[in-house]
This record gives sequence, C-alpha cells and structure tokens, in this order.
Amino acid sequence: MKKALVIIDMQVMPFVWKKYGGKTLYQEEKLIANTMLLIEKARKSHSLVIYIMFTEAEGSLRSENQPLWQIIDQIAPAAQDHLIIKHHADSFLESELNILLRKHAIDTLVMCGVQTEYCVDTTVKSGFSHGYKVELACDCHSTYDSEVLTAEQIIRHHNSILAQFATILHTNEVLF
Repeated sequence: MKKALVIIDMQVMPFVWKKYGGKTLYQEEKLIANTMLLIEKARKSHSLVIYIMFTEAEGSLRSENQPLWQIIDQIAPAAQDHLIIKHHADSFLESELNILLRKHAIDTLVMCGVQTEYCVDTTVKSGFSHGYKVELACDCHSTYDSEVLTAEQIIRHHNSILAQFATILHTNEVLF
C-alpha cells in the first residue's frame, strides 16, 4: 500500500468565519491537533502530504493568495508537500489531484479536513469512485451547526454513511 494524506480545505476562512458573522467550527482545536498528528505520521513515513485549497474567483477574499485562502499556520505546508487548487466540493473535479496521485503510484488516501458534509463527503466518495482505497480520520474532519443538526450530529452521521466508501479510523489508528 502506498498512502497519501489529503488535507481538505484547512485554510484560514473556516477558522475565522465566526469573526465575519458566521458560526464557530466544531472542535477546531482538536481538528488542528489531529491534523498535525496525521501530518507528522505521514512525513515520518515519507508519504505524500497534499493540501487541497478551495479557491474562489479573483477579487474574492478566498481567491488565490489572499489571506483567508492561506493554509492555517499550525499546519503550514513544508517544501516537499503538494498544494492542489480546486474550485468545487469534489477535490478531483477539474484539479490536478488524480494526476499527482497516479504519478506517485498512490493507492490509498487518508482524508481529513473541512467541511464534513460538503468537501470531505464529496472527496471521499470521489476518491472511492476513482479507484482508491480511502481512510477517513473520523475525529479529524469538522463542520458547523446547521439549522437542523448540530455539528456533532452531522459528523457522526457522515462517519456512518461514509463507511460504505472508506475505512473509518480514529487519528491515532491511522498508519502510513
């Protein structure tokens, strides 16, 4: 098995949305700590670390190279890491992700990030559909409370549903 860590949309915006009148990301400190642990494990085993970066059109606060677009400081990419720009919930759609993974003969993806019910859900399913084995760190993706469900309920629900497409593991269980 040749694994890669895929970190989805761990950019400044989700973590500061509360300062713009939005909601607070559920258990954001735990999310950061668990992501740091996955990065450490991946780098120690010389696995690819891939940062997926949601990017909006030029002029937006989330357009390329704008402050809210950047990866959060706590998990900043290292020189050997890869950045993939995307414009859709599916990290594979119209991006270089699949090309990079095939180039490095990756067969298994460990996924984490935000937002559980959007980009994480879609990318897990797309990775599966592209023929990869997928592992989802069940305690290393997050979202916000919705009008209908709490963030905790959304995360539990998606961990249950995504078990059809991925092996669901806790961060401390993930091996590279």
